[in-house]
Amino acid sequence: MASLPQYRPRKVSLGPLEKEILHLVWELKKATVKDVHDRILADPDRELAYTSVTTVLRRLTEKGWLACSKIGRAFSWEPLISRQEAEAMQAYDRLHNFLAVSNPDLVASFADSLDTASIEQIEAIAQRLQAVRRQREEQK
Repeated sequence: MASLPQYRPRKVSLGPLEKEILHLVWELKKATVKDVHDRILADPDRELAYTSVTTVLRRLTEKGWLACSKIGRAFSWEPLISRQEAEAMQAYDRLHNFLAVSNPDLVASFADSLDTASIEQIEAIAQRLQAVRRQREEQK
């Protein structure tokens, strides 16, 4: 299970092309504009300008998702957080937003309507929360 990262991008929301390019950088671990552009154009039904890839990589850097470095004459980008950390962070944000606008009765009603598999997941989450609370108490 991925924990919440210590580092958080300045802007969490991403557009579809930003998400696609971020996923490619995660796959490549370190990528140049050419690496990303070649991957996208590997699909014969896709067209995307080289400059558009550059723009999106720079935008992801400004938002705090990628770090840019210069090697020789070429720039390369690498992720600042892993895919698993990003998923944990986004799940946390969705849950936090749900709980922030919901009253306890609404949350309970939602939980009551879940199927058996979901209830098993909630019970597993509750056990994990209890373990985290015990660990915090022991550290005091």
